Amino acid sequence: MQRGEISMLNDKTILVTGGTGSFGKKFLEMVFQRYNPKKVIIYSRDEFKQSVMKTDFKDVVDISKVRFFIGDVRDKERLMRAFKGVDYVVHAAAMKQVPTCEYNPMEAIKTNIRGAQNVIDAALDSDVKKVVALSTDKAVNPINLYGGTKLVSDKLFTAANAYSGSHGTTFAVVRYGNVAGSRGSVIPIFNKIIENGGDTLPITDSRMTRFWITLDQGVELVFKALEEAKGGETYISKIPSFHINDLAEAMLPGCKIDEIGIREGEKLHEVMVTKDDCRNTYEYEKHYIIYPNYEWWNKKDYMTPGGKLVEDGFEYNSGNNKEWLSVDDIKKELQRMKNIERRNV
Repeated sequence: MQRGEISMLNDKTILVTGGTGSFGKKFLEMVFQRYNPKKVIIYSRDEFKQSVMKTDFKDVVDISKVRFFIGDVRDKERLMRAFKGVDYVVHAAAMKQVPTCEYNPMEAIKTNIRGAQNVIDAALDSDVKKVVALSTDKAVNPINLYGGTKLVSDKLFTAANAYSGSHGTTFAVVRYGNVAGSRGSVIPIFNKIIENGGDTLPITDSRMTRFWITLDQGVELVFKALEEAKGGETYISKIPSFHINDLAEAMLPGCKIDEIGIREGEKLHEVMVTKDDCRNTYEYEKHYIIYPNYEWWNKKDYMTPGGKLVEDGFEYNSGNNKEWLSVDDIKKELQRMKNIERRNV
């Protein structure tokens, strides 16, 4: 799909909170490949990361259309200033590290919950057309504070549609797990051990499974939500699963495994759709949508055509998935990631 083929984001102003993170960088790259935006605003609180990002992207995108805005989602007044004239917002800012959130619970609440409320209020008061908030598998049946704060955040964004009315700001959520190769994934940890000559890789539990999603796929799902969402939907990609032991074998064939035990707040499988959500979950060709269950939500007017209600008792998790990556498949995906990294250097 070439830039400009879909016109929705052409000549529009888009703001990304937490825009200096892995998602924000990939989004910036892909939005200029796909569309011709009027302006993209990178909103974050780290001036050094913004400076580095500006340098790294000066030959990748039309940097004259990129603005770097220092600010924190905790600061509602600053958000109001940043949102002035903005058409679309992607909310990626969050405290994401599970141990950090456990040790600093009030800070996690300030960023992930109060920050979400600030984004919603600023969007409503600034007449933003649409907001898409990034969620996580950890918000599903949460067992740690990070997941708990993101569950509340998801509920806030879904319910915000009741405040905007039928012609106001539209709010939707995109949910996925750890992105392959991102700072929060196990791949960089394994790579460091391998680069240092190690022959043993630490595995928390040999039964563990995870979904495999790339940054490209995450951004694609956000584009879909920006294009289609009518308000209150949670979008979830259909993606393959893998066994953590197979990842270790793919990265270091014949390696020894040190099973260190599951960490606090960690799950054996990533869950994206629970059995309780299935009554409102519809399956599409490449994704699922969980629709809201509110009196104000009109199924006839708001539902995206082409979906099929999933069966009663359906649950979508990385352990019961129908699509799996073999060791060879994982090797190919890892090589593809390396090729992309080389092209970006």
